[in-house]
Amino acid sequence: MTTAQIGFDLAEAREQLYTDGITALRGAFSPQWTAQMRQDIEVAFSEARAREGGAVGRGPNRYYVEIHPEQLRGFVELISHPWVRAVCEEILGPDYLIVELGFDVPLPGAKNQPWHRDFPSPPETYRDHRLTSLAFNLTAVDTVPEMGPFEIALGTQWEDGLEFDHQMFPDRSTWGHYGERAVRKLPKAGDVSARSALTLHRGTENVSRKSRPVLVLGVDAPGAGHDGLHDPQVTRTFYDSVPNDMRRHLLCRVVEKLEPIVQKHTIEGLVMGEP
Repeated sequence: MTTAQIGFDLAEAREQLYTDGITALRGAFSPQWTAQMRQDIEVAFSEARAREGGAVGRGPNRYYVEIHPEQLRGFVELISHPWVRAVCEEILGPDYLIVELGFDVPLPGAKNQPWHRDFPSPPETYRDHRLTSLAFNLTAVDTVPEMGPFEIALGTQWEDGLEFDHQMFPDRSTWGHYGERAVRKLPKAGDVSARSALTLHRGTENVSRKSRPVLVLGVDAPGAGHDGLHDPQVTRTFYDSVPNDMRRHLLCRVVEKLEPIVQKHTIEGLVMGEP
């Protein structure tokens, strides 16, 4: 970790999440930690693509893979990072739950995704303006425009989306509206962001010759219910190695041997890419 873990403005992070739907801390993790994260992603991606159903398509040349916590050597450092912990507690409460770990890999040739959110909005969010989940993203590479950066339509986390297809995909006729509110994010390796997965977003076309792997950590407030979409597992040895104050936030099965993940959360509307 770096000195960026101290001196951050938590009130500013909260304000950005409740207005834009996304916030970030630059330089949160060291180059060494990030390089190790990239190595672990590459190993897990190779393994996942070698077995049936291991890597789920999220559009042409774009994949999502869920992994178990101990497949990421820096997992404890990630969830223990003061900014990550503080944002979780501030937005989701002291009993927040870590429910998902995975990564998204847009390969060269990945196309624009349709505008979407990752799941339907709950009444607690569109009615009561309360966020009940967060997605933390950590890029494994320095992002440049040619790589197909993440694009997000600021402030759209509060739209109820009841008329969206599957309450996740706004009609194509409205895409211009979201394009007007969109910003493209160009994070560097070591940065970490937190966003509401309800804020409408999309991956854009990767015209480079490089992949753009991004780690994803999903966190819920108690009762948000997204744990039903995921099945993280840890061995007893790993579970016992997690500090007590972090173990209470880790929602997972303790097993004798890790089993390959069969992903429960697929987003069928992304499989074909932009219509």
